[in-house]
Amino acid sequence: MEAPGVPEPGVLQELPPRAPAIPEEQRERRARRRIEEEQETAVFHEVVSFTPDPMPVRYYDKDTTSPISFYLSSLEELLAWTPDVEDSFNVALAPSECRQPPLSSRRPRTLLCHDMMGGYLDDKFIQGSAVQNPYSFYHWQYIDIFVYFSHHTVTIPPVGWTNAAHRHGVCVLGTFITEWQEGGQLCEAFLAGDERSYRAVADQLVLIAQFFRFDGWLINIENSLSLAAVGNMPHFLRYLTTQLHQQVPGGLVLWYDSVVSSGQLKWQNELNEHNRVFFDSCDGFFTNYNWQEGHLERMQGQAGERQVDVYVGVDVFARGNVVGGRFDTNKSLELIRKHGFSAALFAPGWVYECLGKKDFFQNQDKFWSLLARYLPTHSICSLPFVTSFCMGMGARRVCYGQEEAVGPWYHPSAQEIQPLFGEHRLEGDGGGWVKMLSCLADAWNGGSSLLIRGVIPPEVGEVAVRLFSLQVPVPPKVFLSMVYKLEGPSNVRVALELTTGDVGSCHIGGIRPSNETSSRYSPRPLRVPPTKLARWVGRCGQQLSGGWVQRCYEVNLRGCLLGDLLVSFSRPPGSQEEEHFICRLGEIQVVDAKSLLDPLPQVQAISLSHVRWQPAASSASSGEGAPAGLRLSCTLHWSFPLSHVRCFRLHCCPGTGGGPLGRGPLGPEKPKLLGLAFVNQYRIVDLEVAAAGPGHGGRVEFLVEPVPREGFLVPQAEWGRAAVQYSMPST
Repeated sequence: MEAPGVPEPGVLQELPPRAPAIPEEQRERRARRRIEEEQETAVFHEVVSFTPDPMPVRYYDKDTTSPISFYLSSLEELLAWTPDVEDSFNVALAPSECRQPPLSSRRPRTLLCHDMMGGYLDDKFIQGSAVQNPYSFYHWQYIDIFVYFSHHTVTIPPVGWTNAAHRHGVCVLGTFITEWQEGGQLCEAFLAGDERSYRAVADQLVLIAQFFRFDGWLINIENSLSLAAVGNMPHFLRYLTTQLHQQVPGGLVLWYDSVVSSGQLKWQNELNEHNRVFFDSCDGFFTNYNWQEGHLERMQGQAGERQVDVYVGVDVFARGNVVGGRFDTNKSLELIRKHGFSAALFAPGWVYECLGKKDFFQNQDKFWSLLARYLPTHSICSLPFVTSFCMGMGARRVCYGQEEAVGPWYHPSAQEIQPLFGEHRLEGDGGGWVKMLSCLADAWNGGSSLLIRGVIPPEVGEVAVRLFSLQVPVPPKVFLSMVYKLEGPSNVRVALELTTGDVGSCHIGGIRPSNETSSRYSPRPLRVPPTKLARWVGRCGQQLSGGWVQRCYEVNLRGCLLGDLLVSFSRPPGSQEEEHFICRLGEIQVVDAKSLLDPLPQVQAISLSHVRWQPAASSASSGEGAPAGLRLSCTLHWSFPLSHVRCFRLHCCPGTGGGPLGRGPLGPEKPKLLGLAFVNQYRIVDLEVAAAGPGHGGRVEFLVEPVPREGFLVPQAEWGRAAVQYSMPST
């Protein structure tokens, strides 16, 4: 049986012929309310009704109707699942970005298995939430694979995690788990019969991974199996792995050390002759946690040339007889790397769950810094490269230095590419050092910035710190930009630096060596920005709001690889003293100049669905007898090629109410940010709008702002626009 086809993720309105059909009535929900066009604004007429449009409970929060990530709890749910319009919210923005070395290399890997309090916590809210002090992971450059784990039968990773991981080039796996007596019955149902049963399950798992754009599965069978079922398990794994490789480039299927070939549930804490058959049938083996060095020594013979496909489990909670966990996890990593195996870190959220939220960032940084020597980093290998260092959370929202909203927010999809964190000390006895950490106190774009503290000792002219490792074949002309600000009374000079590869054939223009012995280069500032690139370079060299400064550079390269990106801090001329500095980085951009000349597509085909009206209580200031306000919830849909954007920003203009229905555009009110979207739709939830009386109506306008991958602002005139004109029913 062949694996069924799947529609392109997030483009449900244009399904290929072999894709599962979506019922026609679902398609009609997308466009049924589009009534007219008005000055390139899609206008929808609504009569207010307090009878809700039913919302599928699997996909939406029952209290707010905000879209949520979901799981499947049974074999029946798995086999019945087909792609639905509502599933589009859960589709990742893009496949995993390129990185070096790739997962297919034979370098030992690092897997992070995220298991936190049952899963699907604040991270389930696809459009984000207002939670304070959420858990956040940002040491992506250290890991290769991210597994989202829960005890639901089919754990589909919340899309926020997939978006953040893919942005860093990290592979994402869901979990297929069976447990206890109920799990044994489930396994018998699809494994004890003929191949049609287990192939149907495998086909569904492949379809789900392909549609939602994650990369594969961890298979965890935590119950005993009959001889018939365990006999079919290798066939199931082999078929699942083969089909996944065909449908999901770079896909992975991993087996957890639990059941042995006799069907007994008997954890081995190693790869051996009792479980080797499962390892031979898939991409890798995740061992249980209670191993000692003797287990590792025995496994070297069992694994053969596939040593890096063995992921030695490390329980960070340190439960049972383990070598090391908690802040001694490095002891386990040392032995694992000594014997050449990959590592699987289980539940590193221990620092959040057990050590408290107050010092979470300090504890998380401490935990990963202790492991850093055993975790080789990765290089980014694609352009454009743009990051504001946002962690996908904050105490306020900032857009290019302008504060847009105050209050806590958490949106994992909004996490930007994170740097190589750590503390770097200069060689010798001078005492020079540089330390980097994320900081929520200030931001240029998003909710956080990168805070860099350091000391330049008297005998040294400068210190530099590597921000990112790159391995990018560079186009002929590249533009670079850095937004930063110095804090406190410091006169140190801040500069962006880079290294190049393939020096023998690499022709360089527009950069100069940092010094006579250095392999680092300082790009020359962009003196006269090209007029055609005004939308990107319009702020270069200027003092910006909030004390930020933007520096732009142009580099001409031929036959080169762009290597590391660094930032250097040099003492002011004439200074002989020890120099202390505090610098915030707000943004780094590396962009192919040619891509900046390409026209940006337009937001098109806006439609509206799932409209819900609720009365809002009258405000005290409105006076007795004044009409109550309204709360509007609805879903906006639009068309836009997702390969061109980092995200969309959704805004509204307050509009009017209580007067005759107007048909003209809104006045010059400043748009209010509603939130971010990473697919071509957004659910507006409980938006307060003006009241509408009998025979009189109101209007609210929505704006869809595309945020290009290259990182420039799109003029408001080029945003997508939609308006809702509403009135009360006539009596």
